[in-house]
Amino acid sequence: MSRDLRPPVDILHYEIVQEQASALGRMGSALEQSLARLREFDAAYAHSEAPASMQPARRKLVLEAGQALWMFVVQREASGLRDIRHIMRTYNVPGEVQRCMGLVPAPSKPASK
Repeated sequence: MSRDLRPPVDILHYEIVQEQASALGRMGSALEQSLARLREFDAAYAHSEAPASMQPARRKLVLEAGQALWMFVVQREASGLRDIRHIMRTYNVPGEVQRCMGLVPAPSKPASK
């Protein structure tokens, strides 16, 4: 049996840092995936203008990417990483996604009877 001789506070600090790194990875992956879905949508309609009926679907993708961006930025800031310019460049975040960062769509109203 091996016994860890480190003070409990050091063990706890290690676990916290490990979880922060894991959370950053998850949030970064979520941002990448949401941006990829938006880019795929845009690529599908690149040669032809997206019909008006598809605009709500695109807006939803932009809002989802904005929410993922917000979650990633908040997690980074909680970890002490404050400069978001690196994120915007590295992930090539579109301006429209940046502008809706953190916006939460209003819940849809139930259908009237």
